[in-house]
Amino acid sequence: MMPSMNRWTAVQWTRVLAVGSVLGLIVLGLAWELWLAPLRPGGSWLALKVLPLALPLAGLIKQRMYTYRWVSLLVWLYFTEGMVRATSEPAPGAVFAAIEVLLCLVLFAACGLHVRWRLRNAAAPRTETVQ
Repeated sequence: MMPSMNRWTAVQWTRVLAVGSVLGLIVLGLAWELWLAPLRPGGSWLALKVLPLALPLAGLIKQRMYTYRWVSLLVWLYFTEGMVRATSEPAPGAVFAAIEVLLCLVLFAACGLHVRWRLRNAAAPRTETVQ
């Protein structure tokens, strides 16, 4: 953690990263499977894979600790898909898969750091000044 950044802003920053990467995964998944490089011409039903990513958005925005924990496990399914497709598809699909992998890593790191910093904040003793 940077010395000039207090814990509250770090928690907010990880929330922004987590929500942004989930939204990025949703947009990428839809665009990839419907327009950019679909498995079948005209799009495929594989675009529905982004539906589970819409479920945690409210919990991430409201900073629900439980949501950050289960999203950090869910993201590995998308990471695995991205790794498989990055190594097995031709150029346009492989690039989108690499972007998916990067977004998954950002999401996992943001969730892990968010939980860690929130638990550290909860354990920190509070000092009050009397004025």
